[in-house]
Amino acid sequence: MPTTLLETPTFAPPPAGLTDEAVSAARAAHGRNVLTTATHSGLLATLRDVVTEPMFLLLLAACAVYLVLGEVAEAVTLGVALLAVAGISVYQQLRSDRALGALRELTQPRAQVRRNGVVAAVLVEDLVMGDAVLVAEGSRLPADGTVTELSDFSVDEAILTGEAVPVAKAVGDPVFAGTSTAAGSAWLTVTAVGAGTKLGRIGQSMAAIIPEKTPLQRQVSQFVLRMAWVGAGAFALVWGVNYAKSGDWVTALLFGLTLAMSILPEEIPVAFSSFMALGAARLSRLGVLTKQPQTVESLGSATVICADKTGTLTQEGMRVAQLYDGAAARLVPVPGPLSPTAAPVLVYARWASETEPFDAMEKAIVAAFTAADPAQAAAPAPMLHEYPLAGTPPMMTHVRSVNGETHVAGKGAVEHILAVCRPAPAVAEEIRRVVRELSGQGYRVLGVAQATPAGPDFPASQDDFAWEFLGLIALENPPKANAAAVIQAFLAAGIQVKMITGDFPETAQAIARQVSLPGADSLLTGQQVMDLPAAELQLRAAATAVFARMFPEAKLRVVEALKATGEVVAMTGDGVNDGPALKAAHIGVAMGRRGTEVARQAASLVLVDDDLASMVTAIAQGRRIYQNFKKAVFYVISIHIPIVLTVAVPLLAGWQFANLFSPVHIIFLELVMGPTCSIAFENEPAELGQMRQPPRPLTATFLAGAELGRSLAQGLGIAAAVLGVYYGAMQQGLPEAAVRTLAFATLVGSNILLTLVNRSFTQSVWQTLRVRNRVLWLMLGLTLALLLIALQVPAARQLFGFVPVPAWWLGWCLLAALVGVGWVEVYKAMVGQRNKL
Repeated sequence: MPTTLLETPTFAPPPAGLTDEAVSAARAAHGRNVLTTATHSGLLATLRDVVTEPMFLLLLAACAVYLVLGEVAEAVTLGVALLAVAGISVYQQLRSDRALGALRELTQPRAQVRRNGVVAAVLVEDLVMGDAVLVAEGSRLPADGTVTELSDFSVDEAILTGEAVPVAKAVGDPVFAGTSTAAGSAWLTVTAVGAGTKLGRIGQSMAAIIPEKTPLQRQVSQFVLRMAWVGAGAFALVWGVNYAKSGDWVTALLFGLTLAMSILPEEIPVAFSSFMALGAARLSRLGVLTKQPQTVESLGSATVICADKTGTLTQEGMRVAQLYDGAAARLVPVPGPLSPTAAPVLVYARWASETEPFDAMEKAIVAAFTAADPAQAAAPAPMLHEYPLAGTPPMMTHVRSVNGETHVAGKGAVEHILAVCRPAPAVAEEIRRVVRELSGQGYRVLGVAQATPAGPDFPASQDDFAWEFLGLIALENPPKANAAAVIQAFLAAGIQVKMITGDFPETAQAIARQVSLPGADSLLTGQQVMDLPAAELQLRAAATAVFARMFPEAKLRVVEALKATGEVVAMTGDGVNDGPALKAAHIGVAMGRRGTEVARQAASLVLVDDDLASMVTAIAQGRRIYQNFKKAVFYVISIHIPIVLTVAVPLLAGWQFANLFSPVHIIFLELVMGPTCSIAFENEPAELGQMRQPPRPLTATFLAGAELGRSLAQGLGIAAAVLGVYYGAMQQGLPEAAVRTLAFATLVGSNILLTLVNRSFTQSVWQTLRVRNRVLWLMLGLTLALLLIALQVPAARQLFGFVPVPAWWLGWCLLAALVGVGWVEVYKAMVGQRNKL
């Protein structure tokens, strides 16, 4: 039997490809390779969105009223404030857009293209007609084209035809954008791009699908909409009451607008988009790319991580550690001298591998084969016929010509190899015993077989050859050094970890024990998963930690079963067969280096460095972002309540000074609250212990229940302080301007204290003062500076309707603010003490 080594031929060199001038001409003639054109983007679209915001329209209306009343100074002030509010909104939107643009650049798929005689990676959207493009297994075809060179090339065209069986291609065959390479690789010549492709013509662009809103997005939208309706009702009420009392509809309109502005929490949706976009940008700097910013929100809710074994929990790359010589019935270490009966095991394993392997196992086989006899590494072994990976569990077969002789080499799952070789029962049992022994040590085991063709024609199925068992290949893929620590981090965060792999049960469980995976003794195989009824699978999947011998349908069924029990599932994967499960999971996580394009397109997150530890970081960031957004929303709600009540209560109660505040005062507070909400709180560091808390339910809301009640109580406390100063000063007989000055100072002081208190709902303000957040202190310093300017600078005092007041009066305002806000610190201490007990 020949044992010569096989050459590793490359594709015949494709044409030099297009020149830069030809690329420019083709792009000018046929456009970019994009299926949809964005309907709006950039500065103009952002400005249009800003000027249609309710707050902008309310300010514009108030500015017009001031002009009608002849109060030019107030109108100019509101006009300047209008520009400031618009500027802040535009800045925040452009900041978010820049973050998302950088993120899209990082996640943009690339294609291998030959231009000017050099192969390089370019963005898929930069492909043009006539380009020479290289595609390999697991990649999506970036454009329509024709095949010019190929190796075992077949394409999954289900997206266009609905047919799940891959289609084998030959030179000259057409291929279409959006389909994916099921096996092999090929050089294509692009024949159509963008809207000119078959996919573009039938309008099935994935980019045209509008992503479904997340639960938190819906909750925020509903809350803001409800507040908008409340604002509209309050506006009508205040306008009516003021008009009934004064008979002046213009002045009544002004105070109605004041109340409407005070009710509308327009900072919340701005903060949401800012938090998600900037959170996604932060994650990208940490090596985690998000396809949609909203994914950031879901990260903190993950309850189960379904982790792939190879390359995720184990090291990248493999090596052949042992051979089983079937003829001699003994194990042979590798590297080492190979006997005449052991050498064919490695030879036929190589012949059954791809000519240019991209799979880690095949690369390891090639490396071992080349090291065994490098002198013969260049010996030709052209492929005559190929049977791609098929069957459950799978096997693949190559027919090759070596020194004028035809050889049939097969390798794959041991169960499949034994089924086609049909050894004697005792021999088969001994082989299975060896497989269990090797698998129990953590090795990945493949069977190797040979066959002799019966004639010039090859059978339709690889199983129909007359196979002879040669032996086994044992490949080593030890756990990553940090795998056990990563699993412990997930467990500490209240997240279950489940291993899902195509390996043998013994191999999977051996690795699971090595990484200290809880429940490593619990096991389900892919076939068992498919055989279980849905209800029983839900129970078994929840209690099982190791899933072995898994295939795409089984992986998908496990993910669906876990979701049906209420789990929020994150699924990691890198191969074409992981695509359905990645798409079905709440959080699909693809590997950046090893992952196929199909896996990356199906996933919502991409780990750039293939390190699962990055997922721990991502979850921690997701929890921090959600936690800080909650603080920002509660801050907005709490500070809006005293603004609303300070405007409404005196009017409805018939106080002597009923309309103390005007739009000028409200816009001052808006200019302070917006940046504090969406910038200062976004920069807040994570609180201690957040990764020791259980995941929050995905559908949980903080815009109802006890947490919202606490925020309302905070707002009422501040309102009591402001109205107390308001009423007390009025009862003391102070003039209206002095009452306004004291009430406004109390409100702004309360805002500063509320910002400090709301940095944590569990830690005291004395603890959080030691936590660094320069942006927050900058915002508080700016707020205080603006207040002092309004109180001390004569022109500003006149604009706001303030008068000089004694410093000790302002001291009483500060004391009132401390009481109105500080009771929350007492509440925190009581809750903390109760939790300790």
